[in-house]
Amino acid sequence: MEASALFSTAFCPPSLRLRSRLLSKSPPQVFSTTKPTFPPLLRSPQTTTTNPRRLFLTTTTKPSLFTSLSRPVKPVLASSTNENSITESPKSQLQGAKIVPLVLSVAIGLLVRFVVPKPVEVTAQAWQLLAIFVSTIAGLVLSPLPVGAWALLGLTTTIVTKTLTFTTAFSAFTNEVIWLIVISFFFARGFVKTGLGDRIATYFVKWLGKSTLGLSYGLTLSEALIAPAMPSTTARAGGVFLPIIKSLSLSAGSKPNDPSARKLGSYLIQSQFQCAGNSSALFLTAAAQNLLCLKLAEELGLVIASPWVSWFKAASLPAFVSLLLTPYILYKIYPPETKDTPDAPAMAAKRLEAMGPVTTNEWVMIGTMLLAVSLWVFGDAIGIASVVTAMLGLSVLLLLGVLEWDDCLSEKSAWDTLSWFAVLVGMAGQLTNLGIVSWMSNCVAKFLQSFSLSWPAAFGVLQGAYFIIHYMFASQTGHVGALYSAFLAMHLAAGVPAILAALALAYNTNLFGAQTHYSSGQAAVYFGAGYVELPDVFKIGFIMACVNAVIWTVVGGVWWKFLGLY
Repeated sequence: MEASALFSTAFCPPSLRLRSRLLSKSPPQVFSTTKPTFPPLLRSPQTTTTNPRRLFLTTTTKPSLFTSLSRPVKPVLASSTNENSITESPKSQLQGAKIVPLVLSVAIGLLVRFVVPKPVEVTAQAWQLLAIFVSTIAGLVLSPLPVGAWALLGLTTTIVTKTLTFTTAFSAFTNEVIWLIVISFFFARGFVKTGLGDRIATYFVKWLGKSTLGLSYGLTLSEALIAPAMPSTTARAGGVFLPIIKSLSLSAGSKPNDPSARKLGSYLIQSQFQCAGNSSALFLTAAAQNLLCLKLAEELGLVIASPWVSWFKAASLPAFVSLLLTPYILYKIYPPETKDTPDAPAMAAKRLEAMGPVTTNEWVMIGTMLLAVSLWVFGDAIGIASVVTAMLGLSVLLLLGVLEWDDCLSEKSAWDTLSWFAVLVGMAGQLTNLGIVSWMSNCVAKFLQSFSLSWPAAFGVLQGAYFIIHYMFASQTGHVGALYSAFLAMHLAAGVPAILAALALAYNTNLFGAQTHYSSGQAAVYFGAGYVELPDVFKIGFIMACVNAVIWTVVGGVWWKFLGLY
C-alpha cells in the first residue's frame, strides 16, 4: 500500500490527486450526532429517578416536588476536519478581560493616584493603596474579570508596586472570620446533600399550606428556623425553597415565563425573596456577610461582647415583625390569583412518605448543627471561638461520612470567597492602619456638621446612602468589603453610638439583598426561576425597602432604646 501511495503521489496529475482526496474524505457534518449531555442540574428530559431526595434534579412530564425548568438544547456545530477550513473554533479565539470595563477600572485608579491631589494628612503609601483599592472596587462593579481573578490582580499590584509587602498583603488569608465563612458553605452543602432542609420545609408546607397565604408563612417560618445553622442565603434559596415553590406552583397550573405565573408562583417567589433578608438579619450565623461586618467593626476597635446573643437580641423584634407582615403586605399589593391550595398539604404528606424516616445522616446533621449553634451562643463563656466551633462541626461531618472531602473541594463558591474576601479585608485593614479611613470619616463628619445635623439625622442620612448605593453592587459581601468600614467610621465621627452604628449597618446589609434581580445570590436564584417580571422585581423591591425601613426604624428604634443601645 505504501508503494501504491507513493506511485499515485508521484505520477498522478494534480487534478486527479485532488479529486481522490475529496472522494476519500467523509462529508463534513453540519450538526453533531452525539447525544447532548446535560449539566448536573438539568438532566435529560427522558431521565427519571426514583430517589425522592433527588427529584429536583430531573424534568418529568408530571410536576413533582422539586422540579427544575428544562431548557431547549441548541444544536452543536461539529468542527470540520478539513485542513483548508478557515473557520476558527471559539475556544481558539482570544479570551480574557472585557476591554471597556478593564480600561475604566484601571483609569479610575490612575485618576485617584495621579490626578486627584493627595491631602497633606495622608502619606504617599496610603494614597497609592487607596488608588489600588478604588480600582479594585470599580472592577467588582464593572466586572472586567470574575471577582476572584480581579481581586488577585489588585493584590498583585500592591506587591509589585511595593505598596505592601508580600506578608502584609496576604495577612488576611489567616483571618478567622473568613475561614468561618468558608466553612459555612460546607455546612450549607450538608443540609442540601442530606435533604434535611428539604424535610423541614416540607413539614411546614404540610402544617400551614391549606391557603396560599398560609403556604407563604410556612415557607417563611421554615427558612427562619434553619437559617442560623445554614449560613448561606443562596444555598437556602436554590437548594431548599425554590424547588419546593416551583413544584407547588406547577401543581397549581402556574408555569414560569407564562401568564399563569401569577396564579401562585409569582407571589410565593416574591414573598420568600423579600422575607429572606429578614431571616438573614435575625441571626449572626444566618449569612456570610454578617460575620464579615463584625470583623470589620473589630478592626476599627469596636468589639461586641457575646456577639451571637447580642446580635439576636437587637434584631429579634424588628425582624419578627417584618417576617409576620411581609407575606400579608405582598398578598395585598401583589396578590396571587389562586387563594386556596387545598392539595398542598396532601402533596407534602406524600413527599414526606416518599422520603421515608429520618436517615442517619440527617440525624448526624441535626446533632452537629445543635452543637454548633450551642457553642456559637455560649462559646465565649467557655473560651471556644466561633471558627473553632465551625471546624469541630465540619470535622464531625467528615468523620461520620455526611460530607466527603470531594464535597468540600467541589464547593467552588467557598474557595472563590476565600480568595477575594481575603483580598478586600486585607486592603481595608491596611487602609485603616494607614489612616485613610479616619481621614475620610473626618471629612464626612465635617461636611455633616456644616448642616448642623444631630446624630440621629446623620444616622438616617448615612443609612439611606448605604442602602441606595447597593444599586451599584451585585453582591452583599462585596458591598460590605468595599464600604462597611468607611460608613461605620462616618457614623462614629458623626457621633452615632458605636454598637448601634455597627449593628444597624449590618442589618441594612441583609435588607438590601432584595432590591433588584442582581443585588444578591438569592436574587439571581429566584429571578432565574422565571416567575417574576423584571419591572415587578424593581417595583416590589422598592416598596418593600420602604416598608422595611419604616419597621426597622420605628420598631427597631424603640427596641434598641429599651436595650440601651443609645
